[in-house]
Amino acid sequence: MKTHYTYDSLGGANHGWLNAKHHFSFANYYNPQKMSFGELLVVNDDIIAPNTGFGKHPHNDMEIITFVRRGAITHEDSQGNKGKTTAGNVQVMSAGTGIMHSEHNNENEETNIYQIWIKPKSIGITPKWGSAEFSTEPTTDKLKLLVSGNNDAPLQIHQDARIYTGSFKEKTSIIHEIKGQAYLLISKGNITLDSIHAAKGDGVAIKEENEISLECYSDTEIILIEVPGLTEAR
Repeated sequence: MKTHYTYDSLGGANHGWLNAKHHFSFANYYNPQKMSFGELLVVNDDIIAPNTGFGKHPHNDMEIITFVRRGAITHEDSQGNKGKTTAGNVQVMSAGTGIMHSEHNNENEETNIYQIWIKPKSIGITPKWGSAEFSTEPTTDKLKLLVSGNNDAPLQIHQDARIYTGSFKEKTSIIHEIKGQAYLLISKGNITLDSIHAAKGDGVAIKEENEISLECYSDTEIILIEVPGLTEAR
């Protein structure tokens, strides 16, 4: 079963320095039909104005993944970690027992990120942060695994989840096997997902399916988030 959410249908708010779209209920946006998708709790599509950002604030017992689509984000936290993640690359943070951090766009251009929150499989772990850079080579036969709960990906989180990406040239098609349930984000371009036509900014929730077939009709970038689906999906 697939459910298509267009960019225009998403919740969110424009705070001036931050223009945010929410795929699930978050902050002042509340939709009882979109509280979560299994262990996937938050997907925010954020545009951050130049030389602004999120000041220091706390988190605990949450896996937070930031995919930078345009510009760059600079991270600093109470564990002494500091780093800059640029477009096409990813940072992850396991908040665990508690961490204070800030995320700033120190560039002279807008930064566009996906911020993804996933429920950890257990609480009270030691906080950690990491980032990685990834090749921009076009995807031809399979999606690239960025993040997982095992050692089979460059970045690890404390959950049996997987985050993939794909950068496709026009008229590329692939089949991807799903483990658990998945949420697809179209970061750029246009795709057909079986019978669904989705465009930049859209999201597609997928459950009770073993595989999906993607066809790209323009230069396209996607992110696929797989979670176990142990909690109730909405």
